[in-house]
Amino acid sequence: MSTSWPKLTYAEHQWVHRDPLASHRSQLRNRGSFKAAVAPSISTQEISVPTDIMRLVSEATTRMTRFDQEFSQLYHFPFAAVLLRGESATSSQIENLTVNARKLSLASLGAEVGGNAELVARNVTAMRAAIDLAEKLDATAILTMHRELTQGFQSDAGKFRQEWVWIGGESPVTAHYVGPSWEQVPALIDDLVAFVARRDIDPTLQAAIAHAQFETIHPFTDGNGRTGRALVSSILRARGVTHNVTVPISSGLLHDISHYIDALTAYRQGDLLPLLECFVESVDAALENARLLAADLERVESEILATRSRVTQSVRLLAQFVCSEPAFTASMLEQHAGVSKATAYRLVDSLTQSGLLRIEKKVSGQKVWSCPAVLAALDAFAQRAGRRDFNR
Repeated sequence: MSTSWPKLTYAEHQWVHRDPLASHRSQLRNRGSFKAAVAPSISTQEISVPTDIMRLVSEATTRMTRFDQEFSQLYHFPFAAVLLRGESATSSQIENLTVNARKLSLASLGAEVGGNAELVARNVTAMRAAIDLAEKLDATAILTMHRELTQGFQSDAGKFRQEWVWIGGESPVTAHYVGPSWEQVPALIDDLVAFVARRDIDPTLQAAIAHAQFETIHPFTDGNGRTGRALVSSILRARGVTHNVTVPISSGLLHDISHYIDALTAYRQGDLLPLLECFVESVDAALENARLLAADLERVESEILATRSRVTQSVRLLAQFVCSEPAFTASMLEQHAGVSKATAYRLVDSLTQSGLLRIEKKVSGQKVWSCPAVLAALDAFAQRAGRRDFNR
């Protein structure tokens, strides 16, 4: 069984190998004609999905809404902030950009830790922008997400590409997939924005199709996957599926990357079914993983509270702050912990002595602390995302 969707067509182009240092064999292999995608318009496309599949998609939407409501009511600490960090890390992990939670948290504060940390930290910023821009999802919003993601790493951050892009191979000639010509990108993005503005489609169905179409367009020279997954979160927020937290869809997609890639390929061949199955399965995996993360953070909060013979409001506020910010500076402690400076520092010193907090190197002259247990919970979240089941 499949679901009908317009297939890609292809246009033939010529490519001249441009690397004079490449071997003669490589130059011969990477010159000649290639076929680039011609993406169809989808803004007014009718969507026909079998009833049983549509039921699964609608149920996934309902589960995300319930999850959002559940965690806004049950948890005292700002779970949304930690979940957003976890989603950003797993989205980057799909692109083989891996970093542990400690390095990511320190990089987010401005520390120089090397590796992929700073690049993944930009993904956290891009995800925040995606949520903030949900009310006005247009081409400018998409460019802003990409700029927040790649600024400082790409010279064309926040700009649509002006060249060919391809997946696999050394050139368009040997690539597995070549995106549409750059001249088509602005019009294709406008069409995608019009599709996202529709309100006659189930939000999960809309987010899945929009994501696949975005990856098909491949509007940027790099960062397409992470921007496209941020777009999913933005659509779910815009449609009211979530109001409080970001459902970590990327952690579900990471659970079976080959299925994800195959689903995108099937979409380009005119079959929606694998894409919808992939997203439904990703929602289920993501929600279960998020619940396990929340349970881990609850335990951390309880451990912090247990260090005091009398649990005051200041202790509770600090425990909530630590569970939402796995690494923090002195200024963050003063501004966001919700307690007086003297009390906050006294409690932090006590938690450091008990081993629940760790002193890190200063960042820009400021003291920095981290919470090893929260960092471990985030690392466990990422590790579970790459496994086929969640039995620990």
